[in-house]
Amino acid sequence: MESAMQATPDLERGKALYYNCAICHTPEGWAMPSGAYPQIAGQHKSVLMKQLADIALGNRDNPTMVPFATPLFEEGPQALADVAAYIEKLPMAPFNGIGSGMYLPQGEKLYKDNCAKCHGANAEGHAKEFQPRLQGQHFLYLLRQLQWIQSGKRRNADKKMVEQIRGMTPTDLEALADYISRLRPDKEHLAKDMNWRNPDFQPSFTTGGRPGQ
Repeated sequence: MESAMQATPDLERGKALYYNCAICHTPEGWAMPSGAYPQIAGQHKSVLMKQLADIALGNRDNPTMVPFATPLFEEGPQALADVAAYIEKLPMAPFNGIGSGMYLPQGEKLYKDNCAKCHGANAEGHAKEFQPRLQGQHFLYLLRQLQWIQSGKRRNADKKMVEQIRGMTPTDLEALADYISRLRPDKEHLAKDMNWRNPDFQPSFTTGGRPGQ
């Protein structure tokens, strides 16, 4: 990880490496509100590199990602740095999947009491600490990850976070995920509108739908 962090990213190479990622995450990196895949656009490159390495090394169970993460990891630190830097620079979706809004005060309290210290007051994350940006993430993806952390399926989760989530009820998890999904990134991190398309990809590139479609 240290070598990857110190490498000078080659964004052109990162663009080429991202092609395989775009099949599921979409060319824009927005994925879809269904939460089958996360929005990765705008995520801290340090977080992206760590998660790719954890998947490749078997520290995080994600069978779908293994065939993609392993070759990148085996190619070396430069490949991780290149693709992560490319993804980090992609503007985030102006709108993302959110929950019902039924338990927002509860979710806000849970977030401030348990999550804000590490992930930031607005869920902006901390790149140097490998804490992911959660703001703007799809509700259903967040909810599933919280459930997996609670059950132990997400094995690379921070131990303190596991302890905090362990005693939460299903309603707590829903409230927390819904609140986080509504936290907005700064405008500088967002695409102008939902019609923005990644100019690095040909118009014919399709993934079976995009957010809002």
